[in-house]
Amino acid sequence: MGRSRLARFLPRRLLARFAGHALGRMAPDSAIPWHRVLRSDGRIAFPPGSPGFETQRERLMDEGVIVRNGRVSMRRYRVSDAGASA
Repeated sequence: MGRSRLARFLPRRLLARFAGHALGRMAPDSAIPWHRVLRSDGRIAFPPGSPGFETQRERLMDEGVIVRNGRVSMRRYRVSDAGASA
């Protein structure tokens, strides 16, 4: 069963928790673009002013993403389910 099909059977809160745990256990030198993961409302999950917050904000802005008050427009930047791989 593909990832997107499996995700349809799991509650959204469990998916978010699973993603958070997986990202928290990554190696510091991982090539996974963790900085693209935001809260469902577009906010950066790190506390404002923290090193993680600043790093994530800078990486997003380096990619041309507009970050205002620690938030990204999910309407503008969200990847739809149609764009996800199965």
